[in-house]
Amino acid sequence: MITKDVFSFLKKLKQNNNREWFHEHKTAFKTIETEVKQFYAQVFEQLNTVDSIDAFKLFRIYRDVRFSKNKLPYKTHFGGSFHRTKPELRGGYYLHIAPQNESFIATGFWNPNKEDLFRIRKEFEIDSDELRELMAQPRFKSVWGALQGDELKSAPRGFDKNDPNIDLIRRKQFIFTKKLQTRKSFQKILDNKSLQILKLFALILTI
Repeated sequence: MITKDVFSFLKKLKQNNNREWFHEHKTAFKTIETEVKQFYAQVFEQLNTVDSIDAFKLFRIYRDVRFSKNKLPYKTHFGGSFHRTKPELRGGYYLHIAPQNESFIATGFWNPNKEDLFRIRKEFEIDSDELRELMAQPRFKSVWGALQGDELKSAPRGFDKNDPNIDLIRRKQFIFTKKLQTRKSFQKILDNKSLQILKLFALILTI
């Protein structure tokens, strides 16, 4: 379970985003980080009951400021990804923990490589019924809402702009997100109802 201490620390870090403050509170950070890692490990285990996940990665709190105008040294959130087993599977999941109702969980294809994106588009060129039927299900819509992600303004090269599935073919990303607005929302990630919803989408992440 994610405790209040996690959000409290992140709020304080946002107000004191400097190396001196962080160094003084490094022990507290390590305690918080351990708690967060344990929660990600629980999510990893639960995801593996509905999908095949080979690893999860909790991203470092330190920002890479080398090429950024924003020189603040630390992130004010925790983020971690869950990778589906390769080479058989693609896509994955992402969990973002942040204060002020900015937490969310996401699933889908965030940045598919050129070959995978082409395969996804070719699949939609042939048939999009499976995904459209899933997105139309009230149970799915109540959890994940609408499909999100960047898209082209016109048809990609080699595809017909008049294709009935051009709305999907134009997409460069295929993402669903769900806001986690309370601490109880995090616990619900691990319950059976939420896992069944994830299982529905895992069936679509087949490339």
